Amino acid sequence: MSLYSPGETAQKSGFSIDTLRYYEKIGLLSDIARNSSGRRVFSDDDLAWLGMLRCLRDTGMPIAEMLRYSELARGGDETIVERLALLRAHDQRVEAQIGLLRSQQAHIQWKIGYYGDQV
Repeated sequence: MSLYSPGETAQKSGFSIDTLRYYEKIGLLSDIARNSSGRRVFSDDDLAWLGMLRCLRDTGMPIAEMLRYSELARGGDETIVERLALLRAHDQRVEAQIGLLRSQQAHIQWKIGYYGDQV
């Protein structure tokens, strides 16, 4: 098992050290190990979890829902149905956002074509 310093974890996860601290403070990250001098060290499992948090954050999941998902994940297999429902609802919102972005992209592409015809 590999262990990573906060700086290495920030680099690998794309989150800043301040964000890692904040996520730990609010409970999105839990049970972060400490080395003999009391500094946080992150495992491969922590990095995998941060990858999931990155996905949820980047797709617009609110922090409150990310916290709920984290609580459910810590609850073990008995929370799978709830986690599935939460992720399905988020997936529907992402799908709607993608549809909106496609529509807006079509408008942008029309404008590009319009300007392209002018030169």
